[in-house]
Amino acid sequence: MYSRAYKSAVTLPPVAWVTLFLLCAYVILFAHSFWSVRDGQIVRDFTLGNYKQIASSPLYLQVLFRSMKIAGAVTLFALLLGYPVAYYLSFNSRHKNLLFQLVIVPLWVSYLVRAYAWKTILGSDGVLNTSLQFLHFTHEPVSALLYSPFAVVLTLTHIYTPFAFLPIFAALEHIPRNLIEASHDLGGTPLQTFWRVILPLSLPGVVAGATFAFVLSLGDFLAPILVGGPSGIMISNIVVSLFGAAYDWPLGAAISLCMLILVVGLLFATERLEKRFSYQ
Repeated sequence: MYSRAYKSAVTLPPVAWVTLFLLCAYVILFAHSFWSVRDGQIVRDFTLGNYKQIASSPLYLQVLFRSMKIAGAVTLFALLLGYPVAYYLSFNSRHKNLLFQLVIVPLWVSYLVRAYAWKTILGSDGVLNTSLQFLHFTHEPVSALLYSPFAVVLTLTHIYTPFAFLPIFAALEHIPRNLIEASHDLGGTPLQTFWRVILPLSLPGVVAGATFAFVLSLGDFLAPILVGGPSGIMISNIVVSLFGAAYDWPLGAAISLCMLILVVGLLFATERLEKRFSYQ
């Protein structure tokens, strides 16, 4: 009796919190997506006009594909940076704890501080342009470094690489070391051991890290505002403007719901993929 009451007291607050601030918010978002705006007022009449506008307008599809392209590039670079570092810390590092702390230190710094730091570095009078001119690689500031998709990818890669690193590091740490020793005893070279033992066993961590990097990058809207410019605007920036200055909540809700379906589908696919790799 006491155990049942204790479990109820422990589980009810988080369940109520999730229901109120997550599920109810999704229900409200879903309802708004079928409404419309007339004369500056939200009309609560059922309509599919918002979804038709999204499907027929090349602007929203173009920005969505651009956002997915940027998120894909961030995911690729985050994996290329995160996997070697995680591998080194897991297998070759003598100062594992110290280096691990150094890798996750950026998570302790404010998001805005890191974004503004890259804005300072990539600016016309920033560190990078100043260095290029000092070394005579360029005679004037390179304007393409800032307010471009390149700046967005670079900033988001720096911000979200630790999120890709952590699952990979956890997967590498859980690989039984006797399997690696067995591979060496059977005559496998270090490269063969990596391709046939380490990499397959670490794939669930790679999938999880890639999912983190892609989903977080796809939903980001601060970095495109700070360093992206017109060519680096992502789909989340359009949603923010629709809920803000444009006061078109139904259209913003419809776009948000489409993004939610896309992300949930991606999470479902990666979960099945991760389970498949874990089973194998």
